[in-house]
Amino acid sequence: MSTTQGKPAASGRGAGTALPPLSAGPYRRRLGVVALVATFGGLLFGYDTSVINGALDPMVEELGLTAFTEGVVTSSLLFGAAVGAITGGRLSDAWGRRKAILLMSAFFFVGALVCVFAPTFAVMVVGRVLLGLAVGAASTVVPVFLAELAPYEIRGSLSGRNEMMIVIGQLAAFVVNAIVGNVWGEYGGVWRIMLAFVTLPAIALFVGMLRVPESPRWLIDHGKFDEAVEVLRELRPAGRAEAEARQIADATWEDSKRVALDWRQILSNRWLRRILLIGIGLGVAQQLTGINSIMYYGQAILKEAGFDDSTALIVNIAPGIIAVVGALIALRMMDSFSRRRTFVIGYTLTTVCHLLIGAASLALPVGNALRPWVILFLVVAFVGSMQTFLNVATWVTLSEIFPQKMRALGMGTSVFVLWLTNAFLGLYFPTLVASVGITGCFFGFAVINLLALVFVHTQVPETRGRTLEELEDAVTSGRIYDKEVRDFAS
Repeated sequence: MSTTQGKPAASGRGAGTALPPLSAGPYRRRLGVVALVATFGGLLFGYDTSVINGALDPMVEELGLTAFTEGVVTSSLLFGAAVGAITGGRLSDAWGRRKAILLMSAFFFVGALVCVFAPTFAVMVVGRVLLGLAVGAASTVVPVFLAELAPYEIRGSLSGRNEMMIVIGQLAAFVVNAIVGNVWGEYGGVWRIMLAFVTLPAIALFVGMLRVPESPRWLIDHGKFDEAVEVLRELRPAGRAEAEARQIADATWEDSKRVALDWRQILSNRWLRRILLIGIGLGVAQQLTGINSIMYYGQAILKEAGFDDSTALIVNIAPGIIAVVGALIALRMMDSFSRRRTFVIGYTLTTVCHLLIGAASLALPVGNALRPWVILFLVVAFVGSMQTFLNVATWVTLSEIFPQKMRALGMGTSVFVLWLTNAFLGLYFPTLVASVGITGCFFGFAVINLLALVFVHTQVPETRGRTLEELEDAVTSGRIYDKEVRDFAS
C-alpha cells in the first residue's frame, strides 16, 4: 500500500461539521468487532486487578505470606502499572497503538503463567510486576485507540465500552473465584486455577489484534495518509472516509505547530500549575475512596465481618454486579449531568457509607447474626456510589481539563500518581487491617472522603458543555476558577 508523506490538501480546521452523516451499514458491525477485540485489554485489566481478592487467602497459606508480604504481592502489580502507564503510552506513540496492544497481550499471558507456576514469593512478585506493566499500558493505550478509531458522533459511547469491560472483568474474577473456591477449595493450589483463567482472554486479545487495523490518526501522524484512508473505509459509511482523513490531517498539521510545554513552563504559570494539581488531586482522591481495598481484599473484609470462607467468596460477587450496574448508569448520565455535581454527590455518599460501615462494625459485635449482612449491604452501597458517580467522571474529567500543549504531560502525571496511590494502599492495607481492624480503616476512609468532598467542591471546575478549545482558553486565562464560570452548567 502506498503512503503519502507530509500534509495532504486540507479541508479546513472545522471540516468535521461538513462530514457526511453516519448511516446504517456493515461498517458499524466492523467497528463493533474492533472495539470488542480492543476492550479485551480492559477485561484483562479488571480481572487481573481483582482476581487476587479470592486467590490471596489460599496463596498466603501455601507461600507462607505475612501481612506485609501479602501487601507486596497485591501492590507489585500496581507499582508495575504505574510504570506501564507511562511507558505504554510512549511506546504506542512510537510503534503504533496496535503493536503496543499486541505486546501488552503477550505480557498479560507471560505474566499470568509466571504467577500460576510461581514456587516462591519472589517469583510471584515478578509475575505480578509483568501483569502490572500490561495493566498500566492497557489503562492508557486502549482508551486512546478506541477514541482515535471512533466517529466523533459516538466517541463517548464507544470509548466508554472500555470502562464497562473493566468492571465486567472484575465481576468475572469474583464469579470465577466463587466457583473455583467452592468446587476445588479443599485441594492445594486452588489459587493457581483462579489465576490461570486470565490466559484465555490474553490469547483472544493477541489473535484478535492481528486482524485489527491501526489507528488512522496514528497513521496520518506518521505520514501514512493512504493507509489511513483504507482503514477508515472499513470503519465509516461510503463517501466519508477520505473527507474524515483530510480533516484529521488538517488537525494533525495544525497540532504539529504547537510546542509542548515542559515542567519549568508549567510550574512557573500559576494557572497551569493549579490545573495540574487539580488533576493529581482527582486521581489521588479516587484511589483514597477505598474502592480498590474492596476490589483487592473484599473477601478478607467480608470474612472479618462474619462470613465463613465459602460464603464470603459467593457474596463477594454482589459488589461486582453493582459495579457493572453503576458503570451503565454513569455512561448514560455522563453527557447530561454536571461533572461537579456528580463529584459532590459521589463523595458525599462514599463518606456516609464509610461512616455507616465503621458504625455497624462497632454496634454489631462479632457473632451477631446481622453483622455480616449489614456490612455486606453497606459495602455494596459504597461500590454502587463509587461506580455511578466517581469512577467514570474522574477519567472523563482528566481527559478534558488539560490544555492541548500539556495534555500528555498532565494526563500522564495524574495517572502515574493515581497508580502509585493505588499501589501504596494495596501494599499497606493488610497491615492496616491487622492493626486497627475494619472499624478503624473505614472511619479513616470517611475522613479522607470528607476532605475529598471539600476539595472537589472548592477546586474542581465544571467541564461539561464546553469544547476543549473553550476549556483551554478558560484554564490558561484563569477564568475557569471564577465562581460563575466554575459553576457553569452545574
